[in-house]
Amino acid sequence: MPGTISRLNCQFVCVVLVATLAACSGGGSSGSSGSSSSSSGSSSGSGGSSSGSSSSGSLVSSADATRFLEQSSFGPTPTEVAKVQQQGFTAYLAQQFAQAATGYPGYSYMDPNGNIGCPSGSATTCRRDNYSMFLLQAQFFRNALNGSDQLRQRVGLALSQILVTSGVKIYQPYAMAAYQQLLLDDAFANYRTLLNDVTLSPAMGHYLDMVNNNKAGHSGGANENYAREVMQLFSIGVVQLNTDGTPQLDAKQQPIPTYTQTTVENFANVFTGWTYPPMPGASPKWTDPSYFLGQMVPIEAHHDTTAKVLLSGIQVPAGGTAEADLKIALDNIFNHPNVGPFIGKQLIQHLVTSNPSPAYVQRVAAVFANNGQGVRGDMQAVIQQILLDPEARGDANTGAAYGKLREPALFIAGMLRSLGASSDGVYPLRQSANLEQSVFDAASVFSFYPPNYPLTGTALVGPPFALYDATSSLNRANMVNTLLSAVNGIAPDTSVAGATGTQLNLAPWQTAAADAATLVNVVNQQLFHGAMSSDMQNLLTQSVNAIPSSDPLNRARVALYLAFSSGQFQVEQ
Repeated sequence: MPGTISRLNCQFVCVVLVATLAACSGGGSSGSSGSSSSSSGSSSGSGGSSSGSSSSGSLVSSADATRFLEQSSFGPTPTEVAKVQQQGFTAYLAQQFAQAATGYPGYSYMDPNGNIGCPSGSATTCRRDNYSMFLLQAQFFRNALNGSDQLRQRVGLALSQILVTSGVKIYQPYAMAAYQQLLLDDAFANYRTLLNDVTLSPAMGHYLDMVNNNKAGHSGGANENYAREVMQLFSIGVVQLNTDGTPQLDAKQQPIPTYTQTTVENFANVFTGWTYPPMPGASPKWTDPSYFLGQMVPIEAHHDTTAKVLLSGIQVPAGGTAEADLKIALDNIFNHPNVGPFIGKQLIQHLVTSNPSPAYVQRVAAVFANNGQGVRGDMQAVIQQILLDPEARGDANTGAAYGKLREPALFIAGMLRSLGASSDGVYPLRQSANLEQSVFDAASVFSFYPPNYPLTGTALVGPPFALYDATSSLNRANMVNTLLSAVNGIAPDTSVAGATGTQLNLAPWQTAAADAATLVNVVNQQLFHGAMSSDMQNLLTQSVNAIPSSDPLNRARVALYLAFSSGQFQVEQ
């Protein structure tokens, strides 16, 4: 069997890159252009028109339920598809909104000095387990595969790539666990709450230098890092936006900046006077030792109390406390009209499609501005609008600009969930890193890829394609090959406490493999929501029929290898 897949690997991997690129521009789908069929009524925008009905007794069609779970979880499973079909989208979302976070418990404080935390004679794994993201990354993939709070986990991943901190600088897992838990806890809260909690997070303070940021006259004055990034990346962006996310232009048809260097300096002065939370039993003092549990605390003697002018001419009066000035500043940012389209579009890109139409962005921004009850920034309402928007729903969407490349973490988790895998998280974390996405370890505050990364040869953007090239394409196919060829699964790493490795459950696929047409249909419905191209169906049928029907395991493996390695699967539509 390994030889069979290896030969297929050699034959097909060369076309994967071409197929993937074609699929992202519409060529890898069912052959029609710009149309979709749906169980959710008519739609408009870049997705074209849609119509259709669900199966008898269901509120939602199987195809649309599958697509919905591709967007709102780490991958559909037959059980979850059936649940969405029977409950309907709104009821299913309500259930997910109510789910508590699986989270990252069990990470304890460790001295920031590795020589103290892991003195001479410590286990060889001490630094890996206590001064890197390794165990936390494994927990991330266990949560992704098994957590019942799939939507919260999926939104949390998106937020972690917008409101970025990184193990490059925050190398202690207990610190990063606290930050990622914050994102999960606030994923369905108000964006103003999220903005406040991120700002006061000691992990963010450490990462972007707000912690121990002193007022002018001490060590050269206020640090501007957080002041700049909270505007540029976490809220409003660098140019004024229309409500549909398109840039506003001046009389010379040039984009209008949202802020100036003076604005940055004034916000930097607002963000002074905060230090790490005190360790248990200690009293707060300036330059507390690094400690990442709880929120940063103010030390007023080090806060700049001068008057400051912020966005839209809003003024911070002189003489305010660190907390009072912070509230004014965050209210000022939160109420800027850019926040809805700027954050809304990025959430759409992470959950649904890389190139949403301006109308889609505008509908989401409108809900951010007002959830229907006069509340601004309601994340539940925003997420529901993103997932239930006409541009997201339907049995299929083959618009030329529609879809997104599955980034490595989603590609791996989705594949494992579809194969009924059990895993300790070690194999997927290593494979994700090999595919250029070491979760929680982004190289910079710009995350693994920018939201405007251009798709070569088109006028479109394809953010995850920043992680995709000839080498990573080959690595994706090789990973699928290795996983499917492992007779007894991926063996556990004995250096990891409690390791179990990664095992697949191919029995349901083997059951369907006695007949090639049946197997291909199951693959089509479960992995492609019924939208597999006829050319690809023919390829799979021929490849399966080349293996005797008496060998259902290898038949299933070959069909799954070709499916997962294909451009049509890797570009989610």
